[in-house]
Amino acid sequence: MSVHLAEIGKAVDPKGHCVLICDGAGWHQSGERLTVPHNVTLLRLPPYAPELNPIENVWEYLRGNYLAHTVWDTYEQIVEACCTAWNTFVSDTERVTSLTTRQWATVNS
Repeated sequence: MSVHLAEIGKAVDPKGHCVLICDGAGWHQSGERLTVPHNVTLLRLPPYAPELNPIENVWEYLRGNYLAHTVWDTYEQIVEACCTAWNTFVSDTERVTSLTTRQWATVNS
């Protein structure tokens, strides 16, 4: 996670600052091992708040449209199904926007 945060920090405009929303996943936790760049702030969601976490809508969409009611025979088939579902989803920018945008959280410059 520290490496990921460092890459995000590099991508932020030199005059800007990034606020990254994090849920309660173990690798999103701070502590002594997590290094957060000076131009990144972590905003932690409450312990259970799926309505605040847009990725929850994505997982629900993927499960409901690509991954539900299926039994795969091998691990490779599971990985392939997940990759296909994800790649199909991210190629549909209108769907990504509709599932992940929160009007109350949009900042217009």
